[in-house]
Amino acid sequence: MMQTLRKHYPEYLMEAAGLGIFLISAVVVTTLLQHPASPIPQAISDPLLRRFIIGVAMGLIAICIIYSPWGKQSGAHLNPVVTFTFFRLGKIQPWDVIFYILAHFIGGLLGLLFAVVVFKDAVSNPSINYIVTIPGAGGAGVAFLAELVISFGVMLMILFASNTPKLAPFTGIFAGVMIATYITVEAPLSGTSMNPARTLASAIPSHNWTAIWVYFTAPLLGMLLAAELYIRLKGKRAVRCAKLHHHNNKRCIFRCGYRHPEVDKRWLLSDKLPNPLEMVTSMLFEMK
Repeated sequence: MMQTLRKHYPEYLMEAAGLGIFLISAVVVTTLLQHPASPIPQAISDPLLRRFIIGVAMGLIAICIIYSPWGKQSGAHLNPVVTFTFFRLGKIQPWDVIFYILAHFIGGLLGLLFAVVVFKDAVSNPSINYIVTIPGAGGAGVAFLAELVISFGVMLMILFASNTPKLAPFTGIFAGVMIATYITVEAPLSGTSMNPARTLASAIPSHNWTAIWVYFTAPLLGMLLAAELYIRLKGKRAVRCAKLHHHNNKRCIFRCGYRHPEVDKRWLLSDKLPNPLEMVTSMLFEMK
């Protein structure tokens, strides 16, 4: 355990920071688009259009994280269910699974709490409500089905895209597009979580535990079903790696099908953990 932690701690920190940044961004975007004190809700009265703008913003943020130096190294799971699904597919060592999942829950919570400290009463306003994910008017049953479907869809896309050579470089873009679409269309049904760490991060400061079982069971079931379907269609060996973006100069700590560890020992080396300024600068440079 300690040997794995010493070797792979940069990836754990990157995953924690990635989800934390995503949730801080979600608070900022949602506050700008939904808070009554913001001029935007007055200028854009249509809730569907505002959800579309929020969806596009969050999709772009997800894309930036996936293609950032951190995302390229850690794999940009940002979700304990994604990590567990790749474990089911035989791509991740047991201790890495445990530390990745812990990093997601801790990073998500710290990110949300940071936003609470910075934005104070704005986050607790009913229009924002700590960006909680709770069932819509259809109730927990509808929310469960919706979360299962969208989780199934995004995981199936990841598996098909990341393991198809011509599509693999665009996996992160596809993920961003799906996030934007889900937030626009599906959010009224369940809040568009797909991620128990993301839901728990909002539930703790808001003390809102409404149907939280939905967000711990439906995404897991949906993604595992997607993995099972992919295995039946393509076979388990078709899954090459657990990274969303693999062809880069960052190390890979997974059971990777792109290179054999006995041939290429470079995967044992630890990259320097970049600071936030390096991450943003590199990300902007690569997007030009």
